[in-house]
Amino acid sequence: MYRIFCESYKNFIDSMDKESYRVKVSEPLSLIVDLDKFKKEKDSKSDLYKKLCDLVNFMNNNIQKFPRLKAFLWTIEARDIKGEDFNVSTLDELQEQTKLVNSFLKLAYWY
Repeated sequence: MYRIFCESYKNFIDSMDKESYRVKVSEPLSLIVDLDKFKKEKDSKSDLYKKLCDLVNFMNNNIQKFPRLKAFLWTIEARDIKGEDFNVSTLDELQEQTKLVNSFLKLAYWY
């Protein structure tokens, strides 16, 4: 599942205009794909890291709405990516990011 996510994220980024809203809102997802970058951002407690933590927390709270997330969250938690509530993300961002992750897990960007 993690490999599917990583490849789908890359395919998504490659298929979109780099200045589009969806690419900008998906930026925290890049930390899931690049674990070295995740560690650096975590160590510095950057805004990007906080946005990812908000997202993981939001997804954990919405598993009933998006059941595919359960196994995915378990997979990223094994990589030390855990949710925490920093409240730096808007509800719109969290919803859009969650829909995007769910679409990756449904193989929407799997080529």
